[in-house]
Amino acid sequence: MISKQLYALQVKTGQNFEENLTHLKNLILDCESDSIILAPEVCLTNFCYQRMDEASEFAKIATETLLRLSSDRTIAITMIEKYRDGFYNNLKVFHKGELLHKQSKHKLFPLGNEHLHFQSGDIAEIAPFKIDDLTCGAINCFELRFIELWERVKGCDLIFVPAQWGKERKDNFETLCKALAITTQSFVLASSGANDTCAKGSGIISPFGLALTDDSKEVIAMRADFNAVSQVRKYINIGLK
Repeated sequence: MISKQLYALQVKTGQNFEENLTHLKNLILDCESDSIILAPEVCLTNFCYQRMDEASEFAKIATETLLRLSSDRTIAITMIEKYRDGFYNNLKVFHKGELLHKQSKHKLFPLGNEHLHFQSGDIAEIAPFKIDDLTCGAINCFELRFIELWERVKGCDLIFVPAQWGKERKDNFETLCKALAITTQSFVLASSGANDTCAKGSGIISPFGLALTDDSKEVIAMRADFNAVSQVRKYINIGLK
């Protein structure tokens, strides 16, 4: 198994979409090549319900920028995109200059009125995918609360959790991310927003449940030795390989 430099971003989102993208681009360029980077949920636009069409158009610009930036890195991010029947919160993984994986958020957060503004994605899209030799999966924010979705990413080496988690429920986010890592015996790369209403709590959790977090930073980084995945699965055998 390999080692990879992992980055969990923890950024504030402003009203200016272009400025948000420029800031994200600068953070990505400071990350090592051949690394894996996760940005917070909808960090380029936030949940801008009065500007959904604008956000969807901007997603086209962001996608082209991220395709270029991913030539020697892997970048995972979510963005608002419009299809024929409505808007979706799409998680996209860019790798080697291509769109490697896409999944639309399946479980929409009713407290944030997401169900009034977004269409629900197909649960079948929550499925493992490959980044080089790593088997990866993703769970988008509110989906973290649904154990049946954890089952869909069991067996992965690395699980992405982008979020804009409310600060009142910060302990929930950190506890669930840690439990996800322990239960699936995977690395979890969690990235939550840093706006005043957000929990922060971004970080990297090992398959043993050891968490690296720092709410004072925009970038949390760790070199992950993915041998730890096979080690914990042999040491505490729950049937995962």
